[in-house]
Amino acid sequence: MAQLIKDLPELPAERALKVIGGRWKVVILYYLFEGPKRLSELRRLAPLASQKVLVQQLREMEEHGIVHREVFAQVPPRVDYTATPLGLSLKPIVAALCEWGRHHATELDALDRHEEKPQACVR
Repeated sequence: MAQLIKDLPELPAERALKVIGGRWKVVILYYLFEGPKRLSELRRLAPLASQKVLVQQLREMEEHGIVHREVFAQVPPRVDYTATPLGLSLKPIVAALCEWGRHHATELDALDRHEEKPQACVR
């Protein structure tokens, strides 16, 4: 863990993006905000993500202290993932990213509709 943390950038915004950057990290966090999830649940919620990538991203988030992995000693083994208090502090940031994504999509749709309209010829 020390090596991974040591490799993080010093610039705070860059550090934050490094911690939550990755194709599935924000998606995983979004679902963990609802409560504990097992890997199989996360796979159903993010069907385009491979199990290998989900596990890799969960481990990175665990090393950064934003996800907690709890292993239950039972047969078959059970593992739950939860957002830590530090991870839960990202909830307003993820919500803001979602809102910005919706706004961006709306703006691009408006631009696309504007470009589809016939342009008046200048004489």
